[in-house]
Amino acid sequence: MAHVALHAHTRTEFGNGPTRRLRQQGMVPGIVYQPGGPSLTLALPGHDLRKALNEGRTGVIDLVIGDEPARPVLVKDWQLHPVHLGVLHVDFQQVDLTQEVEAPVQIVLTGNAVGVRDGGVLDQPLREVVVSALPDSLPDHIEVDVAELTIGDSIAVGDITAPEGVTIVTDPETVVASVVAPSSDVGEEPTDEATEVTDVGGGDSSNE
Repeated sequence: MAHVALHAHTRTEFGNGPTRRLRQQGMVPGIVYQPGGPSLTLALPGHDLRKALNEGRTGVIDLVIGDEPARPVLVKDWQLHPVHLGVLHVDFQQVDLTQEVEAPVQIVLTGNAVGVRDGGVLDQPLREVVVSALPDSLPDHIEVDVAELTIGDSIAVGDITAPEGVTIVTDPETVVASVVAPSSDVGEEPTDEATEVTDVGGGDSSNE
């Protein structure tokens, strides 16, 4: 997979004021974590950063800071504005392209489950798995086919076939998706016994 190129410059001013002015100029503050070295604070053009993130969160980025040679990095984390969802801050991890890394990868469900066609509800409690791979082999996402699931069936992490060169390290017993029976909207009529137990409590329940 081709690397995305991204240019940045180092930050020399910090605090709420400089950070606010930086964002007003369309820039996004960020940081690069270096293995065995100090972290680097930087600022990146917001438009270019969004474009790079849209290329895939797990892809390798060739980050150029000032006049320095490009360094391979992965997106470690980012913060979004709660309203307009613009990127407020981004964290990068510098990587060695010859060493495996662990990273979260999104799970994408495919197929129309048999159980859903029969009236069941598809539930996806796990949205991503952690994988180990060389940086250039990290997939953007992993597809899981749920077409054969009937009501009561489930797929666990151990059932997923990882792409070549990728190892899934998330607990294999963790449930990724299942088809459950629909819940009833109409409650059962209370039995006479249940009514009698309620009456024994005494008093007007409206006063509680």
